[in-house]
Amino acid sequence: MTGEGSFLAFDYGARRVGVAFGSTRLGVAQPLKTLAVAGDARFAAIAALVAEWQPDALVVGVPFHPDGAAHENTQRARRFARQLHGRFGLVVHEVDERYTTTEALAAGAADADAAAAALILEQFLRTAGAHAAA
Repeated sequence: MTGEGSFLAFDYGARRVGVAFGSTRLGVAQPLKTLAVAGDARFAAIAALVAEWQPDALVVGVPFHPDGAAHENTQRARRFARQLHGRFGLVVHEVDERYTTTEALAAGAADADAAAAALILEQFLRTAGAHAAA
């Protein structure tokens, strides 16, 4: 990825999805909210956020075991990423999101899921910036 862009990031969970927004221009992300709805209502809420923030692409945190092995939630998050791409036609980047919720809670975040989404996006932005500079 090169150039500037804006992104919505998601910390996917079966019951809740944290959402954050950020851009390569600023290199930081801001937590927006946590969606505590499922199914079509979840995607309707995401559609409203996509319409409001008009991101260039999306970022989804994908969890792994500490040793890097995939597990059931890894597959669920990847399915969610594919659904986002199919519904909104935007590029979806996947980011290893081990420990982001733990880090958000340790930092005292009032909304740990949205704060975890911001951490996921900041990790992506750091990686994107390194690739763009190379």
